[in-house]
Amino acid sequence: MISGMLRQWLSLLVCVLAVILLKSEGASVGITYLQDAVAKGAVCLDGSPPAYHFDKGSGTGVDNWIVHMEGGGWCEDVPTCLSRKNTDLGSSKQMVKQFGFSGLLSGQQKSNPDFYNWNRIKVRYCDGSSFTGDAVDRANNLFFKGNSIWEFIIADLLAKGMRNAKNAILSGCSAGGLASILHCDRFRALLPASTKVKCISDAGFFLHAQDVSGGKHIEEFYGKVARLHGSVKNLPASCTSRMGARPELCFFPQYVVQTMQTPIFFVNSAYDSWQIKNILAPSAADKSKEWKSCKLDLKKCTETQLKIIQDFRTQFLSALNRAGVINSPSKGMFIDSCYAHCQVGKQIQWSSDSSPVVSNMKIAKAVGDWYYERSPIKKLDCPYPCNPTCPKVDSDS
Repeated sequence: MISGMLRQWLSLLVCVLAVILLKSEGASVGITYLQDAVAKGAVCLDGSPPAYHFDKGSGTGVDNWIVHMEGGGWCEDVPTCLSRKNTDLGSSKQMVKQFGFSGLLSGQQKSNPDFYNWNRIKVRYCDGSSFTGDAVDRANNLFFKGNSIWEFIIADLLAKGMRNAKNAILSGCSAGGLASILHCDRFRALLPASTKVKCISDAGFFLHAQDVSGGKHIEEFYGKVARLHGSVKNLPASCTSRMGARPELCFFPQYVVQTMQTPIFFVNSAYDSWQIKNILAPSAADKSKEWKSCKLDLKKCTETQLKIIQDFRTQFLSALNRAGVINSPSKGMFIDSCYAHCQVGKQIQWSSDSSPVVSNMKIAKAVGDWYYERSPIKKLDCPYPCNPTCPKVDSDS
């Protein structure tokens, strides 16, 4: 009997210790549904409430905030939005109740020394427009309310203490990384002047470029997103006012960043796997599937294809330069040559022994040094395939 009870107590102790360990690493954080947002019309594609995961700060980080926006592409027409509607990218009813925090959101000091004890929020993505939409399709019961979601969530976090923040970061990955660019100056304006505010875009600098057939696939795609969701009025006015009859082009960061006022850091691959698959060589532009193997593994690209990919890198760096990223003292960058997409949210790429290194520095150190202004950070990797520290995975999100 005593032996049995001892085993039960030991099992309970192990469970408690496991929960404490997970919490210390920020490994699993519960979901918060914003039910009051429904009455305001700030809802997911299916009309369900928006949601986020919130790990509260502690100690010296209690007045510091990171708001990180999830990625997940876009829906450009009714069929693609309907296909998302009953998934976690269109409905909070389908979202997991617990979400693992790692990388930039990790609660472990060893792996995330600069931000581990901040208030860390992961905003779930369920609108399909990088949080820019403002329309409703009653016929198909679709709600394009991304901008309202963003505004409601930020207002909610301000009321929960972010209005007293000493430091604040708006960040995101992929479609969320684009949102961190589009909403950066607005985020700055909503916080006190005394708050140190900066933004981080991870894999969010989507290039305005032609595809391998000479077509304008990504331009047409973003145009459809902007029209369907009614996004144009919520894109930065500092950009749309300069674009004449083409304000939807302000979905492309290279036109937005030029006039941004808030400091921002770009983590991106010059060979972003999503962009190579969907901007440079989308299936619509590769009917013969000549690029299929190359897109899955750059080692399988032909010499001609590699030259096209290297030219794409050149275009990407040129766009960064024209946007003022390379020379601006308030902007930072970590541009590696890994075949990757979204890197700050994964421990293996953020600060592990296997993380990519550019000029003797990993991403976590680069971001921290830039934010705290320990040194200016302009890290640019050599051309593919020069970097042996790149993880041997395609981290496409």
